[in-house]
Amino acid sequence: MPRRLVALLCALLLCMPVVPSALADERRHRPRPVVFVHGFSGSGGQFETQARRLTSNGYPARYIEAHEYDSTFGAQTVQEVYASLDERIARLLAETRADRVDLLGHSLGTGLMQAYLRSSPARAATVAHYVNLDGATSPDLPGGVPTLAVWGEGSTGRRVGGAENVYFSDQAHTQVVTSPETFERFYRFFNGRAPRTTSIVPERFVSLSGRAVLFPSNVGAAGARLEIYQVHPRTGERLGHRPRATYELTGDGAWGPFRAHGRAHYEFAIVWSETSVHHLYFQPFLRTDRLVRLLTSRPGEGLSGLVETGDGHSALTINRQKEWWGDQGREGDSLYINGRQVLNAANAPRTERTIGIFAYDAGSDGVTDLSAPLPEFFATPFITGMDVHIPAGRRPTSIVSRPRGGDGRVDALAVPGLPSSGHRISVQLNDHPN
Repeated sequence: MPRRLVALLCALLLCMPVVPSALADERRHRPRPVVFVHGFSGSGGQFETQARRLTSNGYPARYIEAHEYDSTFGAQTVQEVYASLDERIARLLAETRADRVDLLGHSLGTGLMQAYLRSSPARAATVAHYVNLDGATSPDLPGGVPTLAVWGEGSTGRRVGGAENVYFSDQAHTQVVTSPETFERFYRFFNGRAPRTTSIVPERFVSLSGRAVLFPSNVGAAGARLEIYQVHPRTGERLGHRPRATYELTGDGAWGPFRAHGRAHYEFAIVWSETSVHHLYFQPFLRTDRLVRLLTSRPGEGLSGLVETGDGHSALTINRQKEWWGDQGREGDSLYINGRQVLNAANAPRTERTIGIFAYDAGSDGVTDLSAPLPEFFATPFITGMDVHIPAGRRPTSIVSRPRGGDGRVDALAVPGLPSSGHRISVQLNDHPN
């Protein structure tokens, strides 16, 4: 080759921009938007942990959404659910310039999504991958879309024909949605490679946003006011008299974004009136979170309307997106309220698949009786109720969990001892080990 030509080629190479390997890798593996569809009585909150794992692996938070609906179908029809999903997917594709979305369904949501993908070739063409989480079986791929089916405890005869079928027989129905093992499998399915981490990588400052919704319809909690306070981690008491942010809730109950510290503790107070406030407490969020769901109800309505209230005791609702097992001995869970273990074989058997606990002083007699669950709550799927006297007053209420499989880890929150006559208290504990 002539020297002049060699020199020209070298000059051209030197002038070319150098692309860092990480940036080049990101360009080769640009993620698609992800849409999660919940099951009966569910919400986008079931996908909150997985969303933070996705962003810990480079997904933009705005690429991850949940498609919520009234799972009792009292507020909308199936066809309306499908039409709004069409709109969501079209908007995400326009905003991200992606070719298709990746779709996940859980439980009741799997039957809905299988029917959605089969309803028209045009709909199936907008979905690159589908994940069927512990729900409906199928003889073939829904709409011909590549499918990963993840199954929890139960028969290993369940399957989706033509799909990759994975069985986690030691995981419960909701745990299958939130577990790191499930994350690793669907991340690899979406991207063709393993995630860098299955942990939630903490950020110093985070952006929080979400919806305040009526349980279980997912209708927006319109007409209330949301106040956000930073609170002391050991007492739950507010740090300051003024809220860090205030939102008037309208329409679908959307709020945010709120700039927060990743490791701080916050109270979300839904003010229905000056005499009826719903206080919701979470463990630190660690990362930006756009799927924060504040599950509430109008005063006197829903399951909360069945709670007996009074000036001398508090009432708690304790949630975790991983079932509470009270009948599995050392292989189960422990949950302590003011130092007393409240889970047992009667109120939280493995078969109940409990993720929500209502605890209050039934009869307002100052006596705790854990011999049997409160039947009106226990009859509701994924819910239990227990008679626990929780004194109201100046001393905070302590909630401590030792989750199964946690290698001795403790999850703990403290909340003020507010009287149930004017205050409802909800606590959400982590389903993940961070």
